[in-house]
Amino acid sequence: MIDTNPHFPDSPTHPFNNFYHNKRVLVTGHTGFKGSWLSLWLTRLEAEVAGFSAYLPSDPCNFEVLGLEKMVSHVVGDIRILPELKKIFEDFQPQIVFHLAAQPILRVSYNDPKLTFDTNVGGTVNVLECIRRTESVEGAVIITSDKCYRNVEWIWGYRENDALGGDDPYSASKACAEMAINSYCQSFFSKERGVNVASTRAGNVIGGGDWAEYRIIPDCVRAWSEDEKAIVRNPQSTRPWQHVLEPLSGYLWLGALLGSDHRISGEAFNFGPKPDVIQPVSSLIAEFRKYWEKAQWEVRDENFRRMESRLLKLCCDKALSILNWQAILSFEQTVEFTASWYRRFYEGQDDMREFSKQQIVKYCRLATERSMDWMKE
Repeated sequence: MIDTNPHFPDSPTHPFNNFYHNKRVLVTGHTGFKGSWLSLWLTRLEAEVAGFSAYLPSDPCNFEVLGLEKMVSHVVGDIRILPELKKIFEDFQPQIVFHLAAQPILRVSYNDPKLTFDTNVGGTVNVLECIRRTESVEGAVIITSDKCYRNVEWIWGYRENDALGGDDPYSASKACAEMAINSYCQSFFSKERGVNVASTRAGNVIGGGDWAEYRIIPDCVRAWSEDEKAIVRNPQSTRPWQHVLEPLSGYLWLGALLGSDHRISGEAFNFGPKPDVIQPVSSLIAEFRKYWEKAQWEVRDENFRRMESRLLKLCCDKALSILNWQAILSFEQTVEFTASWYRRFYEGQDDMREFSKQQIVKYCRLATERSMDWMKE
């Protein structure tokens, strides 16, 4: 049974211009890390949420930890199989679509490149095709990755009009997905059609509830919860770390604006952190250790460095100029939000849904203090 009273206590009201109130919103990949947080936030916004996902991606899984099966319509299906995807579009008749379902792990892309391309490219095309054929859809936000850029490791941030590409299967699949999105936008989605579609590219996202393999924070908390040393591969690799709520606020604001402004349809937007949050892996671990007693780590060369870029930054001037969106958390706040969630979970607390809600409330309050447009009444 779906929870019919998902309101958050003592939270700011009517963010995102109250756009999602009573909207039918479909989230693909809702059982994943970002998808589960997005689904939780949408319930706060009083949207009617349906999720479409093939499986639970980890154990533990944030979808289960948050008890989201009681809050959204949970549909099991594979975006690679068009008839399965068409059915949820036909049954649910979504007004807004957030597409997050993907094969998100670079290492897995080397082990199974076909799965990666089939999911990230073919699955995205299937979603676009369903949007094209479903009259109820008003807007869609298609999430890809900052890895879609051809990374030459320059010191300035990549802009949305920089070259796409990638040497590894994961990055290449995301670049291909972006080209497919652009093709559908130019060929099928227009002002006359009445559906607005945009893509988003976010940096490295961290936050409570991520247990994916081969990611630095999940690797650390798994080890530290067992009083073991965390294994670190590339301590000097620099990434645009950001808390999961940062890009999600951008996705939600973009989705709301797409509902009223066809001029941003067909555009791509970077959503990245403030410059001081772009830090090497070693600094991230050092800050995270402040919240975890006896935490230890060691560097171990697993012959994988050639497959991972050492430097990747995003320029988010376009999101600031057109959407008036920018990240608000400092590096310290980003780590504190993340570490406090994991500490609470591993201390055996059973109220993780409520704690996660309160983190959204806290984030919204910080956004209000910084006069973010998406929090204005």
